[in-house]
This record gives sequence, structure tokens and C-alpha cells, in this order.
Amino acid sequence: MATPSLRGRLARLGNPRKPILKPSKPLILANRVGERRREKGEATCITEMSVMMACWKQNEFRDEACRKEIQDFFDCTSKAEAARKMRSIQGESGNLPPKKLNMLLQRFPNKSHVS
Repeated sequence: MATPSLRGRLARLGNPRKPILKPSKPLILANRVGERRREKGEATCITEMSVMMACWKQNEFRDEACRKEIQDFFDCTSKAEAARKMRSIQGESGNLPPKKLNMLLQRFPNKSHVS
């Protein structure tokens, strides 16, 4: 009994130029992309926020008693925001949002779609 991978190899040996997969649509670029949302990053400063809220609960939501925890949380959020801005400047300069990409694709359409 032949395994599926062996059957595939045997089919290719018979005619090596014939493609195995047949595309259902022509293999040309479309003039628009899908409108999907960008994925969100991971949550930051969760432990600092939890400590701050636990302090508030213990001290009946008085800010004076939890000044250190609040300051720690704000410091963490400002550091995370600065890191996010640095990543967006450095790493994501090549990615365009779908709206801008569709606008550019409509301005410069693919010639094979214009017929």
C-alpha cells in the first residue's frame, strides 16, 4: 500500500511539467485589499495596575494613601508608550493601512483588470 506522499511523488514523476494545483482564479494581483483591522499589541503594566487597584480597595479609594502605587503605574504607562512610539517609528514604516493601500491601488490599477 502506497502512502499519500508516495502517490504524489509518483504522479509528479510521470509528467514533471504539469502543475499539481490548478488555481480557481487567474494569478494576478487585485486592485484592492481586504479591510481587516490591525491586531492589537499585548497589554502592558497589568501588575502595576493590579497593585494600584488593590491599594485603592484596601484604603477606601483614597489617592493619598496609594501615591507610590499610582506613580509606579503612571511611570510604567509612560515607558510603554515611549517604547510603542519607538517601535512604530523604526519597524512599521513599511506597512500601510488598508484604506491608504486601496487608494494607491485605485490610482495605479493593474493593467490586466482594465480590459
